[in-house]
Amino acid sequence: MSNPKLSVIIPAYNAAEDLKRGILDDVAKYLAKQGYPSEVLIVNDGSSDQTAEIVKKNIADKKSFRLIDNPHKGKAVTVMTGLLESCGEIAVFTDVDQSTPLPEIEKFFPKFEQGFDIVIGSRSGRSGSPFIRKIATLGFSILRTVILGLNISDTQCGFKAFDRKAIEQIFPPLLKKYQEVNVSGRALNADFDAGFLFLAGKKGLKIAEVKVDWHDENPESANLVKNAIDTIKGMIRIRVSDFRGEYA
Repeated sequence: MSNPKLSVIIPAYNAAEDLKRGILDDVAKYLAKQGYPSEVLIVNDGSSDQTAEIVKKNIADKKSFRLIDNPHKGKAVTVMTGLLESCGEIAVFTDVDQSTPLPEIEKFFPKFEQGFDIVIGSRSGRSGSPFIRKIATLGFSILRTVILGLNISDTQCGFKAFDRKAIEQIFPPLLKKYQEVNVSGRALNADFDAGFLFLAGKKGLKIAEVKVDWHDENPESANLVKNAIDTIKGMIRIRVSDFRGEYA
């Protein structure tokens, strides 16, 4: 049997409330209508709520869905575990709350056909996002350009896709690095996305950015100050790691 065209990776940490909204059923219904084979990997990041139990119950009748139970290591390890376990020609990771709906993947396929290795979502307009977060996002974009030289408007959108070459070149060494980090609580790993995009650029992989529909399902849940500090620290760590030759 040939590999599926698309692998969908859904990282989940204490996501019981989102899962109760029928997110996985929506994903299954969408994929069932497509003319290509697919698989869905839900990676549980050591949740302390009913995430794993809800997923198991929900996917019992979904043959192409699989649950991976990880110890709690944060979003970076959770996402990379799913990507490296996947076998699709293209693999996308998407937030469990579906703030960017899975059907947006259709906008990515033409870019892969054009020879791009990585296609990332850009949150056009950021519907539902407070004004202060939009201003902060602009500031982060400027800092990314200055500190990392990344000419990308939105590195943090939780909707990114990769071909097999990109997955195999980028993530095995990064997974080992992040597995050594101890985390507690919700660990978003602010430096993860910018870090692997920086590494992808150094390896000569082609990156495309595509505008996607996006809505902030929990606009009050984000700690803007903490996230801002973590993001800036993360970008500095990436640059220091590069100076040390860790991205060689």
